[in-house]
Amino acid sequence: MGSALPLGDPAPADGLLGVSADPHTDFGVYLHVPFCRVRCGYCDFNTYTAPELRGARQDQYADTLLGEIDLARGVLEEAGPIRPAQTVFFGGGTPTLLPAGDLARMLEGVREAFGLAPNAEVTVEANPDTVTPEVVDQLAAAGVNRMSIGMQSSVPHVLAALDRTHTPSNVGTAVAAAKSAGLDVSLDLIYGAPGESLDDWRSSLETALAHEPDHISAYALIIEQGTKLHRQISRGEVPAPDDDLQADMYELADELLGGAGYEWYEVSNWSRGENHRSRHNLSYWRGFDWWGFGPGAHSHVAGLRWWNVKHPAAYAQRLSTGSSPAAGRETPHAEQRLLERVLLETRIREGMPVAELPNADARRAVAGLVADGLVDGGFAVKGRIVLTLRGRLLADAVVRALTD
Repeated sequence: MGSALPLGDPAPADGLLGVSADPHTDFGVYLHVPFCRVRCGYCDFNTYTAPELRGARQDQYADTLLGEIDLARGVLEEAGPIRPAQTVFFGGGTPTLLPAGDLARMLEGVREAFGLAPNAEVTVEANPDTVTPEVVDQLAAAGVNRMSIGMQSSVPHVLAALDRTHTPSNVGTAVAAAKSAGLDVSLDLIYGAPGESLDDWRSSLETALAHEPDHISAYALIIEQGTKLHRQISRGEVPAPDDDLQADMYELADELLGGAGYEWYEVSNWSRGENHRSRHNLSYWRGFDWWGFGPGAHSHVAGLRWWNVKHPAAYAQRLSTGSSPAAGRETPHAEQRLLERVLLETRIREGMPVAELPNADARRAVAGLVADGLVDGGFAVKGRIVLTLRGRLLADAVVRALTD
């Protein structure tokens, strides 16, 4: 049911932010749908299967979330001019477990409260099992223009190790339906599952490419405490991921995807050109503003962060009384913001300007990392820090160098 919420200051019941938002900063919306049929063994997200709902109801969820949207409209009016959403992202959980009409009503609520930018990117995450032509057509008619499909692997024993319920053939059916409706298609992959070989991973990459998506995400499996997979590894039932093998898998992904014409633009993401990048995810990495709606969702506006209560029943109860569902909030200090900026901006292709590091010691530290091969030496020419392909394993080294 997700990791623990962070510590922070109490959030006021009226939800007011007490900050002034920059009207020129992009604003995005995240809509969390916390329902799953089955919990995957590696998942640490704030999601719930039917027995875990304890009184919360899926059929009432859209109306409950619309209540938070109404609250947000009033709160943001106090913080400055209302900005249209540049991006909207339905994440989960499995958003497509809800009827397409419910998702459409939620999107319409966003449109009425904030407006959508003329070229807004509207993404729905989907499990291949839940995608049909009828569902996709309804979503497209509502204004969805991008679908992120959880493929994870094309190899049955790898899917089984991850507790995924779909079959490889369902991915092709889902991709075809999304393309037929005119949606951009992204496929999400995971590498490093117990028992997965480099050849298994090659097969998954080649299968993903055969579907000809517009975008591919490839994430290293991370073992989170409290998950089923963590318990299995702790008991010695399955092996822990091998960092060296995962790095080899990562480099194979970059080789095959780059060779097929996909542009690497973030540590774990490739697209068929700049127009097919995930603009919503880039808004996180670039530090823009967003409001996360739903239980456990996090938000960020004008340097203030807050997060909602986790359980759908508690979330619904707060909103039923007219109270904000926020559980806590924080305003990071300058040093925290710098370190987070390093971690986020060095993930993306454009990198972070070295000149914007705070002092000469920090710049020398980065030069030392370049000498050791930990960051891209090209930054010396472009004046920016960019992590290497293996940099996802070494981001902490950059932070340590900046804080020593």
